[in-house]
Amino acid sequence: MMNIYLGNISYNATEDSIKKLFEQFGRVSGVKIIMDKFTGKSKGFAFVEMENREEGLRAINELDGKDFLGRNIKVNEARPREERPTRRSY
Repeated sequence: MMNIYLGNISYNATEDSIKKLFEQFGRVSGVKIIMDKFTGKSKGFAFVEMENREEGLRAINELDGKDFLGRNIKVNEARPREERPTRRSY
């Protein structure tokens, strides 16, 4: 299993279009476009989960810097999510 960060994506990209892009390299188990919680619009990045690490590495090597829907995408291995301090509302 491999989690991949996909940055600088077009605001027109859909989870389905991203899945199709990555399926060229292997099995995709999930795609999540990160949305702004206030506007509901894409923040311009997503995460792709691929079932096979070797296929994920090949996708990263082939797709990083390539044009996808008019934008040069940034593709690399996702870092583990950092723990954020919880915000308190008074």
